[in-house]
Amino acid sequence: MPVTAIKYDIKDGCEDDIAEIFGSFRRVGTPVIRNADGAETGRILSTALFISGDTMVRFITYEGDVDDVARFMAGQPGVQEVERKLVPFLASPRDTGTVEGFVETFKNSTMRCLSALSA
Repeated sequence: MPVTAIKYDIKDGCEDDIAEIFGSFRRVGTPVIRNADGAETGRILSTALFISGDTMVRFITYEGDVDDVARFMAGQPGVQEVERKLVPFLASPRDTGTVEGFVETFKNSTMRCLSALSA
């Protein structure tokens, strides 16, 4: 199963503020990703968020295409809310106010995978 990692450049010293933001995160209503015609194209299997100093990384395990994952997440109210709340804590601005901006930011923030092993 594919996994992707999205990097956020944050201001050092705001780990607790960001933890509070994610403490009230609204999960997606369904993990199923659908295209414009309503056909299932994938699903979000899990997400995890890690933070240390001036770096935060969101790991997403999914089925399907990573571009579909980005578009799906761009339309989620909880994700949009978190992105708005993160603005004061970002060291580097993120253009996530539109689907197009979110998808582009998602692509530009994706970390290179060096290894992904399973048992």
